[in-house]
Amino acid sequence: MSHGGLLVVPAAPALVELETNAMYREALLNADLAISDSAFMVLFWNRMMRDGIKRLSGLEYLREFLKRPYARVPGNVFWIMASETSARRNLHWLAGQGVAVPEDCVYLAPMYGDAMSDPKLLALLEERRPEHVVLTLGGGTQERLGLYLKRHLSFAPGIHCIGAAIAFLSGDQVYIPVWADKAYLGWLFRSASEPRRYVPRYWKARKLLALMRRYKEELPALKR
Repeated sequence: MSHGGLLVVPAAPALVELETNAMYREALLNADLAISDSAFMVLFWNRMMRDGIKRLSGLEYLREFLKRPYARVPGNVFWIMASETSARRNLHWLAGQGVAVPEDCVYLAPMYGDAMSDPKLLALLEERRPEHVVLTLGGGTQERLGLYLKRHLSFAPGIHCIGAAIAFLSGDQVYIPVWADKAYLGWLFRSASEPRRYVPRYWKARKLLALMRRYKEELPALKR
């Protein structure tokens, strides 16, 4: 990713939509790199297929990304945030980690509809031409936006769809310690912090097991 491309971090609740969400599916298929963030997927896949896939969470990926020298050069990374509150907390945490982010390298994403389009964002990126663009939006939206940027920008930055990973560190969402992330317990921390919001989401993820059993390494058929 240091040389550009689109990275996605698909979680289990979003992966169940591979059969029904054509635009999300297209974004995943056209990504340059997808990491195995879903503990649910990795655990059941390895058990079912007798495989040895290693999990790499979005949280672990972000920590590693921020260690890179290019991530610490002011203006080298452009951050797309979900809201003003999220941006304030995330930027405060980044500053505490020694990562300076200029004001003109932060963009508050609007509410995107089914048709992904953001000329204003494209113009800002063309003007600043950062080496990396980090998206901290919700799953299903950030991947589509990432593909939109990949296809419409005149240059090829690294586009990192990390979702809520930074929120677990900045306090914008519940803090997830390193040990809990490595023990595949991030979902439990989120569910305990906001059960009405996250328990239904993770309950939905159970459908991924049926998809894996039915299709295995094949791509699920798209339902019209």
